[in-house]
Amino acid sequence: MYLPHHFAETRTAELYRLITEYPLGVIVINGTNGLNANHIPFLLKPEKGEHGYLLAHVARANSLWQEVKDGDEVLVIFSGADAYISPNWYPSKQESHRQVPTWNYQAVHVSGKIQVRDDEAFLRGVVAQLTRDHEKRAETEKAWKMTDAPKEYIAQMLTAIVGIEIEMTKLVGKWKLGQNREERDRVNAADQLHQRGALAVSAAMLDTI
Repeated sequence: MYLPHHFAETRTAELYRLITEYPLGVIVINGTNGLNANHIPFLLKPEKGEHGYLLAHVARANSLWQEVKDGDEVLVIFSGADAYISPNWYPSKQESHRQVPTWNYQAVHVSGKIQVRDDEAFLRGVVAQLTRDHEKRAETEKAWKMTDAPKEYIAQMLTAIVGIEIEMTKLVGKWKLGQNREERDRVNAADQLHQRGALAVSAAMLDTI
C-alpha cells in the first residue's frame, strides 16, 4: 500500500478500533488457482499472540479453505469511513484555484498466517460471538441467539461451514484525511461532509487536527 508518512496510522489501538467497527474484511490469498479474494466478517482477538488473531468462517463450498495450507501468508483488508472531497470545499481554492478532487478514507491492511479450523467447538464459539456482537450492533428489540433455533438445525448449519484463524504478523494503517492540507481547508471540507451526512469521515478528519 502506498503510504506517505503523513497518512500513516501507527497506533495499534486505533487499528484495532477500525477492525472492530468495520469487521467486514477482504481476505486475499495466493491459492492453488491463483489470487482469490473473499468478503468475510471477522472477529478480532487482540489478546492472542503478539499482534492478535482474526477468526472467521466460510461456506464449506467456498474453495478458499482448500486452496491454502496451514501457515500460508494471507492479506486481510479492512476499510473504514470514506468520502469524495470536492476542491470547491477548500477556502484556499477560491484564492489560487490550485486544488483538485480527492478521496479521503481509512484502511487497515493485516498480514498474517492462516490456519483452517474444521472442529465444531471452534465453529460454535466463532458463530456465537459474531452473532452476539452483531445482534448488539443491530439494536434489535430482542437479540437472536443460537439457542433460538432447534439444536439439530444449528448442528446441520455448522457442518456447512469451515473456520479460519489468522495469526496477525503485521498491521499497516492509512488514515488519508487531509493531513497534507491547510487546517482551514480540512475544517471546511469536514463541515461540508457533515452537512451531507458523512458523519464518520467528517469526525475522523477533525480528529486529525
